[in-house]
Amino acid sequence: MKTIGLIGGMSWESSKVYYELINQFVKEELGGFHSADCLMYSVDFAEVEALQHQGKWAELDRMMADAARRLERGGAELIVLCTNTMHRCRAAIEAATTL
Repeated sequence: MKTIGLIGGMSWESSKVYYELINQFVKEELGGFHSADCLMYSVDFAEVEALQHQGKWAELDRMMADAARRLERGGAELIVLCTNTMHRCRAAIEAATTL
């Protein structure tokens, strides 16, 4: 099983849903007491929301890229962005890692 890197915190409630769904899927597929092999980096949503409101997408790109690099250094083999709006930062995340 690959180690999943989750970029969360936008909001923590949505991160919880992603975590729960991923683990439900693993349990359904593998049965028993299996759960996902994963790491989560959670950002402060207040900071993210303020930057979104100010239209500072380059700064948000840097923030998401940094989160992805941290997860990759921690052993993540793929990245899941646990939010909708921040998928606008996908290119920066892809450029920042080898994942």
